[in-house]
Amino acid sequence: MNMNTMMQFLRQIPEKLRSNSYSSLANQNVPRNVAFVRHLQREMKKQDVLEVPFANLNVVVFDIETTGFYPYNGDQILSIGAVKVQKGKVIEEDPFYSLIYNEKEPSHKIQALTRILEKELLKAPPIEQVLNDFFQFVKSDPLIAHHANHERSFMQHVTWSVLKSRFEHRVIDTSFLTKINEAKLNLITLDDWCYHYGIRIEKRHHALHDAIATANLWVESVRLIEQKGFYCLKDVYSYLAAQR
Repeated sequence: MNMNTMMQFLRQIPEKLRSNSYSSLANQNVPRNVAFVRHLQREMKKQDVLEVPFANLNVVVFDIETTGFYPYNGDQILSIGAVKVQKGKVIEEDPFYSLIYNEKEPSHKIQALTRILEKELLKAPPIEQVLNDFFQFVKSDPLIAHHANHERSFMQHVTWSVLKSRFEHRVIDTSFLTKINEAKLNLITLDDWCYHYGIRIEKRHHALHDAIATANLWVESVRLIEQKGFYCLKDVYSYLAAQR
């Protein structure tokens, strides 16, 4: 390789790294993380959460803050927050929350919305570590989210981008239950639903606080769905399929 060719190659390196928004120069833990995710996938295949009674169903409710809505167009996850719900109780004393390292400053709009600043992201752990810690927290439990397509699409993208592994956790949208419990209401946002049920959100557009609020929404929705005679997720799936 001559000097001109080498200089041209070196100039291209930053651009090559930017082509994958989750690229990392040093990532020695990826093989271990991949092995753990694949272990979880095997565990999930053994489970049949659809027939677990709601009273015994353990889930993890999570929320993410992102730079936009389109992960495949370069938008990235800025933070992940999650909380467990076990036997109908939100376990607030054992939450998960992390910012994610990012060298790119979020837009002014996103900073104003989330109150996440560039200097905080520069001190945050890398995505590889956060993903591993998140999956360690979740294990093989089903995931719950409000407007779950957003969370699902980002998790699918980042799991493949970083770990080259499929994201196979079951993700259940809160509307899965609310559209049965409150069929006549046309509520959409988390704020609307929390106001309707009298659920307080400590800090809106903060991944952990939104996750806690969503968890309380899930618990209330499960309580109401059980009153209607639904015993497990399979009952709900069967009912919704019959309505189509």
